[in-house]
Amino acid sequence: MLKVAVASEAAQVCGHFGHCESFEIFDTENGKIIKEESVPNPGHRPGFLPNFLHEMGVNTIISGGMGSGAVDIFNEHDIEVILGASGASKLAVEAYLAGQLHSTGSVCHEHAHHDVCDQ
Repeated sequence: MLKVAVASEAAQVCGHFGHCESFEIFDTENGKIIKEESVPNPGHRPGFLPNFLHEMGVNTIISGGMGSGAVDIFNEHDIEVILGASGASKLAVEAYLAGQLHSTGSVCHEHAHHDVCDQ
């Protein structure tokens, strides 16, 4: 089973991870959504939300955008980060499961590209 969280605002992918209204949590199996729930954002403070979602068992986070600190913590927990998403949260998860959603966000994971990404 794969657990996918989407930073959401009114069931739409939120532009900024930390300031979303809720996290739509999708339990998936064999490429299909088998359960979904909405969890209110418990509050934005540095480093808290990535650990909160990790404790919930999330494997992947989808958001419009995210700060590098949050990305780093997700990476430490081996949680896949998909940035640059938009539209309906459930459709974003379905596209991800179909292999059609890829991170297009501006946060970079490669140290070799720091001169390009940190501007």
